[in-house]
Amino acid sequence: MPPRKLDFAMNRAGDARSGSVMNFRTTVSSGSLRRNSAVLPSVLTFAVIVASGGLLLMIEKGMLNSMETPPPRGYGKRSDYLRQARHQDVAADTEFQILQEIRNRTIKTMCGQKNMPHSLWSLSPFQRKVLLQHILVNDEHRFLYCYVPKVACSNWKRVLKVLSGALENVKVNIKMDHRSDLLFLSSLKPEEIRYRLKHYFKFMFVREPMERLLSAYKNKFGEIEAYQKKYGAEIIRRYRKGHAKDTSVTGDDVTFTEFVRYLLDEDVERMNEHWMPIYNLCQPCAVSYDFIGSYEQLESDAEFVLKRIEAPPHVHFPERQTWYKPVTTETLHYYLCSLPQKLLRELLPKYILDFSLFTYPLPNTTTEYCRH
Repeated sequence: MPPRKLDFAMNRAGDARSGSVMNFRTTVSSGSLRRNSAVLPSVLTFAVIVASGGLLLMIEKGMLNSMETPPPRGYGKRSDYLRQARHQDVAADTEFQILQEIRNRTIKTMCGQKNMPHSLWSLSPFQRKVLLQHILVNDEHRFLYCYVPKVACSNWKRVLKVLSGALENVKVNIKMDHRSDLLFLSSLKPEEIRYRLKHYFKFMFVREPMERLLSAYKNKFGEIEAYQKKYGAEIIRRYRKGHAKDTSVTGDDVTFTEFVRYLLDEDVERMNEHWMPIYNLCQPCAVSYDFIGSYEQLESDAEFVLKRIEAPPHVHFPERQTWYKPVTTETLHYYLCSLPQKLLRELLPKYILDFSLFTYPLPNTTTEYCRH
């Protein structure tokens, strides 16, 4: 069985750095924790490994290939999730509360290290530029959204355009313009940026790192001619034997292995946004996000955000388009198991902060697992 995914609706309660924390889950009593202590050893072990930075060492030794983290109960049950969010249900799932607390502490612990950025202004000029160009602003509803390509960002941009009046509704059949009718934090003055970071509700959405990477590969090199010409042709000339000076390559047949070889030679801070690590795009150590939703729990997490920002009742998160082809567990399994394992071991450290901060289990690619 492949590792189960976790959902990542995050409660930043207890994080001293956050200026506008939102506690939407019921606090777990000490008695409840004692009664449910059976789940503690495995999740605490995972937390210790993450917080201590031991993941990199374990990648090298291949020790995490078969490791799984316990999934939250009620995964995907939208009504249960919203009931807990709205009514602070005293019967909130204790196991999920423990996992949530571990994720919060993991972020706080890792971001508390001296070498980590502690504010927007402690970032390098280039890091700050990337971040500010990925944070969208809505002043009427007082929120900031850090968009991550391949994590439903086009649909979120539709929502923002509806909220600003630029679109009539999210179902309008038009090609998405990712720049027009949107306000980016990068267009504001420093004092305006500071005010919004301090007083506005801040959220972002994350996705399993390798699934997001595969989605970008299949979309950009399988469907988008501009990416094939700009990146695909370069990748083929650089990594396919006998094609270094071939001017006839179109870049429409880049293999996943060639794409990974290209990523290994790229600086994560200079990558294209579609495969740049989420950490580098949204800098969760420099910005105290009030809510971090997950692609795996997109529907319920998106509805929670819309309620939190007090969006009008007629504004709903768009349904997935019928033509959209999601990356399935089986597809991800096929691509990762077909990849030379040496390349995968070298690739994972580039995305290690996405795995560790957002508590996604590392992919299982043991020989036994890949046979199935």
